[in-house]
Amino acid sequence: MCLIANAACRRRALRVIFRTVSRLGDGVFWYALIATMPLWVGLDDPRTGLLASLQMLIAAAFGASLYKLLKNKLVRERPFIGLIGIECAMPPLDRYSFPSGHTLHAVLFTTIAVAYAPSLVFVLLPFTLLIAASRVVLGLHYPSDVIVGALLGWMIAKLSSFVQHLSYFG
Repeated sequence: MCLIANAACRRRALRVIFRTVSRLGDGVFWYALIATMPLWVGLDDPRTGLLASLQMLIAAAFGASLYKLLKNKLVRERPFIGLIGIECAMPPLDRYSFPSGHTLHAVLFTTIAVAYAPSLVFVLLPFTLLIAASRVVLGLHYPSDVIVGALLGWMIAKLSSFVQHLSYFG
Protein backbone atom coordinates (compact mmCIF):
# COMPACT_ATOMS: atom_id res chain seq x y z
CA MET A 1 0.00 0.00 0.00
CA CYS A 2 2.84 2.37 0.83
CA LEU A 3 4.46 1.86 -2.57
CA ILE A 4 1.20 2.45 -4.43
CA ALA A 5 0.32 5.57 -2.44
CA ASN A 6 3.85 6.94 -2.63
CA ALA A 7 3.87 6.59 -6.42
CA ALA A 8 1.37 9.47 -6.53
CA CYS A 9 4.00 11.91 -5.30
CA ARG A 10 6.07 11.31 -8.42
CA ARG A 11 3.57 13.55 -10.22
CA ARG A 12 4.58 17.12 -9.54
CA ALA A 13 1.03 18.48 -9.18
CA LEU A 14 0.02 15.82 -6.66
CA ARG A 15 3.25 16.27 -4.74
CA VAL A 16 2.55 20.01 -4.44
CA ILE A 17 -1.04 19.41 -3.29
CA PHE A 18 -0.12 16.82 -0.67
CA ARG A 19 2.87 18.82 0.60
CA THR A 20 0.67 21.91 0.94
CA VAL A 21 -2.05 20.01 2.78
CA SER A 22 0.53 18.41 5.06
CA ARG A 23 2.17 21.77 5.84
CA LEU A 24 -1.22 23.30 6.66
CA GLY A 25 -1.73 20.34 8.97
CA ASP A 26 1.49 21.26 10.81
CA GLY A 27 -0.66 23.70 12.73
CA VAL A 28 -1.44 26.82 10.69
CA PHE A 29 -4.89 25.68 9.63
CA TRP A 30 -5.74 24.38 13.11
CA TYR A 31 -4.55 27.54 14.87
CA ALA A 32 -6.81 29.57 12.61
CA LEU A 33 -9.73 27.25 13.35
CA ILE A 34 -9.17 27.49 17.11
CA ALA A 35 -8.96 31.28 16.93
CA THR A 36 -12.17 31.56 14.91
CA MET A 37 -14.30 29.00 16.76
CA PRO A 38 -16.27 31.78 18.51
CA LEU A 39 -17.35 32.97 15.05
CA TRP A 40 -18.28 29.50 13.82
CA VAL A 41 -20.22 28.57 16.93
CA GLY A 42 -22.30 31.72 16.91
CA LEU A 43 -22.04 35.30 17.97
CA ASP A 44 -25.12 35.08 20.19
CA ASP A 45 -23.14 33.09 22.80
CA PRO A 46 -19.41 33.82 22.49
CA ARG A 47 -18.71 31.85 25.68
CA THR A 48 -19.56 28.62 23.87
CA GLY A 49 -17.08 29.43 21.10
CA LEU A 50 -14.40 30.25 23.64
CA LEU A 51 -15.16 26.99 25.44
CA ALA A 52 -14.73 25.12 22.14
CA SER A 53 -11.36 26.82 21.57
CA LEU A 54 -10.22 26.02 25.10
CA GLN A 55 -11.33 22.40 24.76
CA MET A 56 -9.39 22.12 21.50
CA LEU A 57 -6.23 23.56 23.07
CA ILE A 58 -6.34 21.28 26.12
CA ALA A 59 -7.10 18.19 24.02
CA ALA A 60 -4.31 19.09 21.59
CA ALA A 61 -1.79 19.43 24.42
CA PHE A 62 -2.78 16.00 25.71
CA GLY A 63 -2.62 14.57 22.17
CA ALA A 64 0.84 16.02 21.53
CA SER A 65 2.15 14.60 24.80
CA LEU A 66 0.69 11.18 24.07
CA TYR A 67 1.95 10.87 20.51
CA LYS A 68 5.45 12.08 21.47
CA LEU A 69 5.56 9.54 24.28
CA LEU A 70 4.45 6.75 21.94
CA LYS A 71 6.89 7.75 19.20
CA ASN A 72 9.82 7.79 21.61
CA LYS A 73 8.87 4.46 23.20
CA LEU A 74 7.91 2.53 20.06
CA VAL A 75 10.64 3.95 17.75
CA ARG A 76 9.19 2.75 14.45
CA GLU A 77 11.26 4.03 11.53
CA ARG A 78 9.48 5.87 8.75
CA PRO A 79 8.62 4.05 5.49
CA PHE A 80 11.18 5.93 3.41
CA ILE A 81 13.86 4.54 5.76
CA GLY A 82 12.55 0.98 6.09
CA LEU A 83 11.15 0.23 2.63
CA ILE A 84 13.01 0.14 -0.65
CA GLY A 85 11.31 2.26 -3.31
CA ILE A 86 9.60 4.75 -0.98
CA GLU A 87 10.53 8.33 -1.74
CA CYS A 88 10.56 10.90 1.05
CA ALA A 89 8.64 13.72 -0.62
CA MET A 90 9.15 16.21 2.24
CA PRO A 91 11.25 16.31 5.37
CA PRO A 92 9.59 14.86 8.48
CA LEU A 93 9.15 16.98 11.61
CA ASP A 94 10.61 14.25 13.81
CA ARG A 95 12.36 10.91 13.46
CA TYR A 96 9.78 8.21 14.11
CA SER A 97 6.61 7.17 12.40
CA PHE A 98 4.14 5.63 14.85
CA PRO A 99 1.55 7.09 15.37
CA SER A 100 0.82 9.93 12.94
CA GLY A 101 0.61 13.14 14.95
CA HIS A 102 -0.76 15.05 11.96
CA THR A 103 -3.66 12.62 11.65
CA LEU A 104 -4.21 12.46 15.41
CA HIS A 105 -4.59 16.24 15.61
CA ALA A 106 -6.64 16.55 12.41
CA VAL A 107 -9.20 14.04 13.69
CA LEU A 108 -9.13 15.54 17.19
CA PHE A 109 -9.75 19.11 15.98
CA THR A 110 -12.35 18.04 13.44
CA THR A 111 -14.29 15.95 15.96
CA ILE A 112 -14.42 18.75 18.53
CA ALA A 113 -15.15 21.54 16.02
CA VAL A 114 -17.96 19.61 14.33
CA ALA A 115 -19.55 18.86 17.72
CA TYR A 116 -19.90 22.62 18.26
CA ALA A 117 -20.50 23.70 14.65
CA PRO A 118 -21.85 20.78 12.55
CA SER A 119 -21.77 22.76 9.29
CA LEU A 120 -17.94 22.73 9.45
CA VAL A 121 -17.99 19.02 8.57
CA PHE A 122 -18.14 19.89 4.86
CA VAL A 123 -14.75 21.60 5.03
CA LEU A 124 -13.04 19.79 7.89
CA LEU A 125 -13.76 16.17 6.98
CA PRO A 126 -12.28 16.36 3.44
CA PHE A 127 -9.30 18.32 4.77
CA THR A 128 -8.71 15.74 7.52
CA LEU A 129 -8.89 12.89 5.00
CA LEU A 130 -6.39 14.70 2.76
CA ILE A 131 -4.02 15.16 5.69
CA ALA A 132 -4.23 11.47 6.55
CA ALA A 133 -3.63 10.47 2.92
CA SER A 134 -0.78 12.95 2.53
CA ARG A 135 1.20 11.31 5.30
CA VAL A 136 1.27 7.98 3.43
CA VAL A 137 1.62 9.49 -0.05
CA LEU A 138 4.62 11.57 1.03
CA GLY A 139 6.37 8.46 2.37
CA LEU A 140 6.28 9.66 5.98
CA HIS A 141 3.88 7.11 7.50
CA TYR A 142 2.57 3.60 7.12
CA PRO A 143 -1.22 3.24 6.81
CA SER A 144 -1.30 1.72 10.31
CA ASP A 145 0.37 4.90 11.70
CA VAL A 146 -2.44 6.95 10.21
CA ILE A 147 -5.20 4.60 11.38
CA VAL A 148 -3.91 4.54 14.96
CA GLY A 149 -3.36 8.32 14.89
CA ALA A 150 -6.98 8.79 13.79
CA LEU A 151 -8.29 6.47 16.50
CA LEU A 152 -6.25 8.22 19.18
CA GLY A 153 -7.40 11.64 17.97
CA TRP A 154 -11.03 10.56 18.02
CA MET A 155 -10.71 9.00 21.49
CA ILE A 156 -9.00 12.09 22.93
CA ALA A 157 -11.68 14.35 21.41
CA LYS A 158 -14.46 12.19 22.85
CA LEU A 159 -12.74 12.03 26.24
CA SER A 160 -12.32 15.82 26.27
CA SER A 161 -16.02 16.24 25.44
CA PHE A 162 -16.96 13.87 28.26
CA VAL A 163 -14.74 15.71 30.76
CA GLN A 164 -16.04 19.08 29.58
CA HIS A 165 -19.61 17.84 29.96
CA LEU A 166 -18.89 16.56 33.49
CA SER A 167 -17.27 19.82 34.53
CA TYR A 168 -20.15 21.82 33.09
CA PHE A 169 -22.79 19.86 34.98
CA GLY A 170 -20.67 18.80 37.96
